[in-house]
Amino acid sequence: MNKIDVIPPGKWLIIVNPNAGVKKGTKDWPEISKLILDAGLPNEVVFTERRDHANAIAIDFIKKGYRNIAVAGGDGTMNETMNGIFTQKAVPPSEIVLGMIPVGTGNDWCRTFNISFDYKEAIQLLIKKNTFLQDVGKVHYFQESTPCIRYFMNIAGMGYDALVANKTNISKEKGKGGPLTYLYFIFSSLFQYKFIEAIVEIDDKIVFKGDLFSMNVGICKYNGGGMMQVPFAVPDDGLFDVTLIKKASKWMVIRYARKLYDGTHVELPFISTFRGKIICVRSLDEINLEADGESLGHSPFVYEILQKSLQVVTGLQIG
Repeated sequence: MNKIDVIPPGKWLIIVNPNAGVKKGTKDWPEISKLILDAGLPNEVVFTERRDHANAIAIDFIKKGYRNIAVAGGDGTMNETMNGIFTQKAVPPSEIVLGMIPVGTGNDWCRTFNISFDYKEAIQLLIKKNTFLQDVGKVHYFQESTPCIRYFMNIAGMGYDALVANKTNISKEKGKGGPLTYLYFIFSSLFQYKFIEAIVEIDDKIVFKGDLFSMNVGICKYNGGGMMQVPFAVPDDGLFDVTLIKKASKWMVIRYARKLYDGTHVELPFISTFRGKIICVRSLDEINLEADGESLGHSPFVYEILQKSLQVVTGLQIG
C-alpha cells in the first residue's frame, strides 16, 4: 500500500522550533504538548534543528502524505514551512492546510487572522479547522551574484526595515530579544543608515524615483511586533499593498514612530502608499531585503502576487 494512503486525514504534522521566542519554544513545549494531548488532536511532532530546517521537514512530510501542518514557533518558522509547501512537487500548495501555535517574539502574521496567543485557544482553532485562502508573495532577489526566490505570507521589507530586521535577528541568535527589541533597533540604527537612490515600478508604471529610506510590500498588515506597516492590506484581494518612506529627516522618523502602531504614519507627507500585482525595485547601490522577518539578500527585486494560493487556519469569522 502506498504510504500516502495510510496517513489519517485529520492527523497534523506539528513543526516545533525550540528556539522560537528566544528559547520559549523549549521552555513552553511541555505545556503545549499536554494541551495538544488533552485536546485529542492526532499529531506527529518534529523539532527543527537548524535554520531553514522547517522547509525541508514540510517537503518530506507532504511527500509522506501529510496535508495538515501546524507550526509551534514564530513568523520565521511559518515562513520556512510555507516555503516548503510552495517548493514541494507532490501536490498543489493550496491542498495543504497551514496553522500556527504562536510561540515567537512578534507573531505578526497571527494578528491579521485573529489567532490567539493563548496556546489552548490556538489549538482549538486547529481542531475547528476554519480555513482561509490567502495570497502569497514571491520575490526574486540576489545573494551576491546568485539569483534567488523566496515566498512570503506577511510582509517583505527593504532598506531600513531590512537593516532593523537583521539586527533583531542577530540579537535573537545571541539569546537576547523580546517585543521591544525591534523598536530599540528602529531608533539605535538611524544614524548609521544611508539613503539609497532607487526606482520603484508597479505594474509597468514608475511610481517613485529618488532617495529611498524604507519600503514594505505587504499581504497582511503587521510586522515588528504589532506595527501596522501596511494598514490597508487585504490578504486575499490579489494585490500587494506598498508603504514607501522617502528621504526625510531622521528626527522626523523618531518623532512619528508611534504612528506605526495604528497605521496613521501613512498620512505623513514623506510616506506614499501604492497597490499592485508586479513590483520591481532597482538601485545602483544594493538594497537589503527581509521577508516575514527573515533576512535575505539584496536588490534588484521583482515581486509577484499568487492570489488565494495558501490555505491557512484562521480565527476570523468566515462568511
